[in-house]
Amino acid sequence: MSATPLPDVATGSANSRNPRNWPHAKRNRYGWIITFTLLFLMMLSWADKAVLGIAAVPLMKELGITPEQFGLVGSAMFLTFGVAQIVAAPIANKISSKWILLVLCLLWSLAQAPILLFASLPALWASRLLLGAGEGPLAPVLMHGIYKWFPEKKGATPAALASSGVTLGIVAFAPVLAWVIGQFGWQTAFAVLAVVGLVWTVFWFIVGKEGPYTSRKAEQDIDGIAPEEAPVVAETKVRYWRTILSPSWIFAVLASFFGYWTFTLAMSWGPAYFQNVLGFSGQQSGTMIALPAAWGTIATVGLSALTQRLHLKGVPTRKARGWVLGASGTFAGACLVGATMTTSPVLSIALMVFGFGTAPALFAITYLVVAELTTIGQRGANLSIANAVLTTGGVFAPAVSGFLIGGAATPGDGYRAAFALAGGLMLTFGILALMFVNQQRDRRRLGLDTAVSYSPAAPAPGASASSAGAEPVSKVAVTKA
Repeated sequence: MSATPLPDVATGSANSRNPRNWPHAKRNRYGWIITFTLLFLMMLSWADKAVLGIAAVPLMKELGITPEQFGLVGSAMFLTFGVAQIVAAPIANKISSKWILLVLCLLWSLAQAPILLFASLPALWASRLLLGAGEGPLAPVLMHGIYKWFPEKKGATPAALASSGVTLGIVAFAPVLAWVIGQFGWQTAFAVLAVVGLVWTVFWFIVGKEGPYTSRKAEQDIDGIAPEEAPVVAETKVRYWRTILSPSWIFAVLASFFGYWTFTLAMSWGPAYFQNVLGFSGQQSGTMIALPAAWGTIATVGLSALTQRLHLKGVPTRKARGWVLGASGTFAGACLVGATMTTSPVLSIALMVFGFGTAPALFAITYLVVAELTTIGQRGANLSIANAVLTTGGVFAPAVSGFLIGGAATPGDGYRAAFALAGGLMLTFGILALMFVNQQRDRRRLGLDTAVSYSPAAPAPGASASSAGAEPVSKVAVTKA
């Protein structure tokens, strides 16, 4: 089937607006514009999460908040975070990602209002709860939107780049927010983020657009792959509970659950640890928390690029994604546990950078694993469900850590206990992911793969491998478990 539509005078204008009918170069270029725009949105989202930790010391002092109370406030946004994702899951398959993302960003920008109008503990609670409702569905909807702009085998790198906004947002915003707090007070930092969010909303209204890769058939048609040459993949619906109960889904999501726990701990309590225990100033602490985030950016993009490279080379995704996920979680947990055991401050900080920073790199790989265990038509909802579960780690991390810190004999003892708990859990579930994540086995159990093999084939008439953007198919076969 030709990838190039025949000219039609009557519908030419409509076709020109439809990315499905664009030349490959234009479609690919616009896909990357969307990717970088959504990267910035992810960065802003995590700046909104991190600002509470960066402002922790002056905020707690001014409002008379105890460590236990601050931990509960840090967990507050995640109470509505998961609920919002469950509510949004069925919507993600029915409403354009453009409009969902626009509403979400507008909502969380307005969530800063209670703090700006009433500087109090109840206002903090109201603001963080509203922020959680706005930010909860972001990651799965964002990933679903990016996946629509790239063929399946080329979606890992752009999705990982956008996912790196988890850490890039902190690298870019943390030093700036720390400076703003030092110069103008902690409330001003919240106001700055609200304004940036409103500006992004206007920009997205202008450039936001849906991608054309909405099904396996659409990918075959656009990239010029004849149906008989393409993998035989079931597009029939799979019950959500069957996907969720597959071992690959369970252990991939749990690995990221404790990755989320670990990184949320770093963002909510890391700046206070650097200031209260290690003796850094407030502005220095804001810069210090950017160190694990910087490593996290490298790890997120690097590991996801590795998974894509292995996948393109024909390595089964059980190894290309599952093993990379498990090994990364094991490494992160071991580093964090080691940081609590060494007596060298320099080595401890270095291990924290690798432990805290590697944790968010798990998210993008988990999304890829979950996306394998469903059809494209159900992918948005499945990603929302998985994200709702894994981000629940944020409900527990700040609160549990707050009670450990507040109840310890010394603040240093409390922080070490909180870090050791997170590292031990991360280490354990990294090993379990290595053992039990096996997408090839679970796809067959779910009826998503048909046992066929096929030979090399030329592109369909009217399309070349290069112009369609498709990878040459040398040999494709069902992979043994």
